[in-house]
Amino acid sequence: MIKNFEDCLKTGKIKKFSRGKSLAPKELRLAEEDLKIAKKSLKDGNYRWCIIQIYYSMFHSARALLYFKNYREHSHFCLNQAIKELYVKSGKLAVSFLEALSEAKNLREAADYYGEYSDLNAKKLLDKAKQFIKEAKEISLKP
Repeated sequence: MIKNFEDCLKTGKIKKFSRGKSLAPKELRLAEEDLKIAKKSLKDGNYRWCIIQIYYSMFHSARALLYFKNYREHSHFCLNQAIKELYVKSGKLAVSFLEALSEAKNLREAADYYGEYSDLNAKKLLDKAKQFIKEAKEISLKP
């Protein structure tokens, strides 16, 4: 059973990826695109899709951070573990961003698989996704 970043590396769910740094800006662009669409979905009252799009916005922000360190994920769980190991433990990223990513993943799964969603959750996640993109950009621009 995969429990942490080291397990993710051992099982190949996280791998070194030499082209990662060059692809990080693309991931940030995708995060912004997903967030833009999520805002429209929220405005249109399509809360289910809004939550799903917000999660993927946050996913792409996290993936940009992982790419920036020249790693690639093959598991959403391991992406979370990698962000924890590479950024949160070193103090480069607040634990609240990791918690927001986990919350968004859980709410996305509830919306996508069980049809459980609300306007309150969509609104709550939207601001977190905006902050996540902003933080990911700041981190990736630091020397």
